[in-house]
Formats: sequence, C-alpha cells, structure tokens
Amino acid sequence: MLKGKKLQEFAKLVLKIGVNLQEGQGLEVVCPVEKREVAHAFTKEAYKLGAKIVNVRWNDEIIDKYTYQYAPIEALKEVPKWLVDSKNYLVEKDFCYVAISAEGPSAFAKVPAEKVSARAIAKSKALKKFSDVVMANGIRWCVVSVPTLAWAKQVFPHSKTPQKDLSTAIEQSMRLDNENPLKAWEEHVNTLQRRANFLNEKRFSFIRFKNGLGTDLKVGLADDHLWTSAKELAKDGVEFVANLPTEEVFTAPHKDRVDGVLVSALPLCENGKVIDKFRIEFKQGKIVDYSAEQGYDALKNIINTDKGTKSLGEIALIGKNSPIAKSGLLFYNTLFDENASCHLAIGKGYPTTIKDGDKLSKAQLEEKGLNDSVEHVDFMIGTPDLSVTGIDSFGNETPLFIDGEWII
Repeated sequence: MLKGKKLQEFAKLVLKIGVNLQEGQGLEVVCPVEKREVAHAFTKEAYKLGAKIVNVRWNDEIIDKYTYQYAPIEALKEVPKWLVDSKNYLVEKDFCYVAISAEGPSAFAKVPAEKVSARAIAKSKALKKFSDVVMANGIRWCVVSVPTLAWAKQVFPHSKTPQKDLSTAIEQSMRLDNENPLKAWEEHVNTLQRRANFLNEKRFSFIRFKNGLGTDLKVGLADDHLWTSAKELAKDGVEFVANLPTEEVFTAPHKDRVDGVLVSALPLCENGKVIDKFRIEFKQGKIVDYSAEQGYDALKNIINTDKGTKSLGEIALIGKNSPIAKSGLLFYNTLFDENASCHLAIGKGYPTTIKDGDKLSKAQLEEKGLNDSVEHVDFMIGTPDLSVTGIDSFGNETPLFIDGEWII
C-alpha cells in the first residue's frame, strides 16, 4: 500500500517529475491526516533533494463533516485572513506546492448541499489571487492521490483489502510498476507533446464531440489558443507536470462559441458530493439548461457560483486506451477519472493555454475568449464510441478520434 520502496519512488516521482523541486526551494504538502506516512516520505525526500523548508498542512474529513453538520452557514462563509496570507506566502517565497487529493467520494453525502457550496464558494473567492497564480504557473504545483480507507471502500466495495487494491491501481496509473518510473514518464510526456504539436500546427477553429449517449457539442477555440500537454513551463523557466497521473492534451475553449448538448460519461465527485447522469445545454457559450439524475442541487450550485461557471474554461482530449481507462475502474476521483475520458471544465480557463497569456491582462485574455471564474470543475464526456473532429476556419474537417481513440 504505497509503503517502503514504492512510497519512496512515489515521493521522488512527484518531487522530480511533478513539481521539479529545486535546491534551496520551499515545499508545502497538503495531506490527509490519516496518511501521515506519505507526508513523512515527502518531507524526507524533499530535504534529500535540497529543499530549504517543508511545510505540511493536514486535512481531516471527519472534522470537516462535523463543521458542516453543526456550524451555522454564516460561519462557513468566513475565511480567516491567516489562511489567505499563508497561501499568498507560498507565492511570495517561491514555494512548490503538492496537493494530495484523496477525498472520500461520499464524505459529505448527508450534508446539505448549500452548506458545502457556501464554504467552497467563500474559499474560492478568498483564495482567488492564489488560484490565479497557480493556474498561470506562477508557482510549480502538482496534484496527486494516495488511497484512504473511505475512498478505497467506494472503489472496491466487495474487497477484503480495498486499500491494497486501490494502491495497486494507483501504482499502475502512475507507472510505478515500471522498472524505471522516471524514464517511463519522460517517454509518456514526449508522446503527449507530439500530439499537442500536431494540434497547434493545424490551428483548428472548432472541435466537435459526438457520441451515442447524446453528446453533440461544437466547441469554439479561443483566439491564439495553445494546445498543452503534461509538461508545462513555470514563470521561473523550470518545467513541471501539474497532475500525476495525466494523459491529456488540453487547450482553451472560447467562452462565447460553444453550442450544443453534452451528456456526462462518468460521475463527477465534487466537494464530497456525487453528481451523476447529467446533461448540459449550451448556446453561444452559455449554459441555458441542465439536469442530473443524482446530485442536481450540487450541480446547480456549481453552475450558479458566478458568471464564469456558466461557460467552459477547458477542453481536454484523452484516448480510451489510457492505462486508467483500460483498468475499467471508476475511481470516484476527478484526478483519475478525467484521465480515462475526454473532458471539459466549467469555470476558469488557464492563461497558459493562450499565446503569451502570462503577459496579458485579464481584459486582454477575455477579449481572446478565455473564461474567468473562481471555480474550475472538470467533468467527463468521453465514451468508447466518441468521435472528435477538428474544424478549421475554412470549414475543413479532420478526424481526431474514432470510436473513442486517437487516430493521429
């Protein structure tokens, strides 16, 4: 269960390939309190790599659940200044940032959706300065996961050893079962970059998605958009990989040029709530109708967070033969599930997916079609029969996916 040598390899992979920690740099790790051995491994490995200081911030779902149950909603809307200051400190002092995403998918299933939403919105607004820096690669960051008991039980409900089984699945998705994980990741990243290069050369104006579930969506791409793969360049000139695992090639949709209907291919787990079998309709870039068989209130709260959560901020392409997709597992964790399926995101777009985006003002980015919001919520639309077509400014069509897989 990610222990011993495997845990050491995991920490080294995240620190070297993920955030690419440099000698003399600070590191912050956000970790579930029940997985303190993971924080121990990160701390030790970071210091061995020359870190100046390592800070660990703990998460505890039980405490969060009690807070949602008993605290008044007004208190949930208050974000302490020390929290905001501590996040901004990471930027000021050039820290790297590792977030361990391992939330129990149904941790807050019995908590009123409006309470979860109130706290999430308040934190998103209060920490927008920090999140803007993160999404513009102002610091190097990486999101990873480790198996917690509650999460493992939901993925493997009939197993006698759910954490062991989930740990094995994570190891495989992270290529830790390879003889040389670092080399395997370098080769994988190069493959993704070749696809991004092809798409950038084509300069498509629209991408169209269509499948048997009912998705028929035409997504306009932002002006001067850039297709980006796993490896990104931080503002300090150092390369890093923001998500491990990752299988995607992604870019910026134009916030005003999206039309049609999408139907979810997998459940969305957001803030301890499961949203499943949902449908969203767009006209001229805006959400005009939506429904969900499960988690409608949670979906409604996401869409109504602010002006930007009524438009798209990301379009990502992933083939059905990615290791995560081939595992056949539903992870109930967006970090993994989004890498098993083509996906879109409601909310903020990445400035890095616009040419010279890091040098442009918010007004200039908006003029090019980049969406802005306090939220960025990914959801999956890829299916085994999905077709994806690139359409250029002359109306010429280039098939990119047939039956859910890349053909380029």
